[in-house]
Amino acid sequence: MMRAESVMAEAELSVVAPVYNEADNLRPLLDRLIPVLESCARSFEVIFVDDGSTDHTLEILRKAHDADPRIRAIALSRNFGKEIAIAAGLDHASGAAAVIMDADLQHPPEIIQSFVEKWREGYKNVYGQRIDRAADSPLRRLLTQRFYRLFDALGETRLPRGAGDFRLLDAKAVAALRTMREHARFSKGLYAWIGFKSIGIPFEVAPRLQGQSKFSYRKLTHFALDGLMSFTTMPLKIWTYVGLATSLLALALASFYIIRTLILGVDVPGFASLIVSITFFGGVQLLSLGILGEYIGRIFAEVKRRPLYLIEERVGLTPVAQDELSSRARRDWV
Repeated sequence: MMRAESVMAEAELSVVAPVYNEADNLRPLLDRLIPVLESCARSFEVIFVDDGSTDHTLEILRKAHDADPRIRAIALSRNFGKEIAIAAGLDHASGAAAVIMDADLQHPPEIIQSFVEKWREGYKNVYGQRIDRAADSPLRRLLTQRFYRLFDALGETRLPRGAGDFRLLDAKAVAALRTMREHARFSKGLYAWIGFKSIGIPFEVAPRLQGQSKFSYRKLTHFALDGLMSFTTMPLKIWTYVGLATSLLALALASFYIIRTLILGVDVPGFASLIVSITFFGGVQLLSLGILGEYIGRIFAEVKRRPLYLIEERVGLTPVAQDELSSRARRDWV
């Protein structure tokens, strides 16, 4: 705790970069990042969060720290996912402001200088706005567009257009995020939910320097569900209206058949229509149960109160106890 407070006085800017098998990108990133930080910050630290890499990422980070103590690292015990890795980095960030960025150079380090300028003007949440998504595949661009339209329609929090994880957060905003310990994290929503004076800085996304994106379509689908279910209960409410509409339809059909029987007499029911009706309403029930299950599963994960992450090794950083972290965060942001 004393160590974290002493570094707070020294570091004006903390950079948090989650990494997973990014060994080939680390040196090119540092070659561009360090000069930018030296030009725009009086002092800084760079915290890499190794999210269970299986390549030489951690070894490179150890050597980088030996050469420059301002470069630090956290090695998680396994792959917890990018959202949790960002939370781990922010837990250990001690600067007056923290920059979150990817390590694949799709987030240009040179934009950080513009972030810092806006921060010094009084903005506490300075986010990068993607001008285009040319680096993504057409299918991914289409699905991303559809997701944000759905989030805007159903979500209780508005997301700025083109905003992502690449951003600068004032220490007060970081302290607010530290109080949020949910496991099903949708960081873009959390950044918007905490509020604070915000502004966007447009930038063009560069192609990945090395390697491929670690987000498969399956992971993106799970991430999208986390985002929707963390910030809206509309999927639950929808089934109230679906149930009401189905009941009204059933009542109307019952009235129709009663009148038809009184006028024309008893008719032999059709087998095909019966099977279609059973299948349709069975599908509606299973779908509604599936949505309930998604919410219940997330509730189950939260009530177990497991830690967000486990750390196997720290490079240049001292441990921060979770109870101290929570009390410090609440004290700082309230």
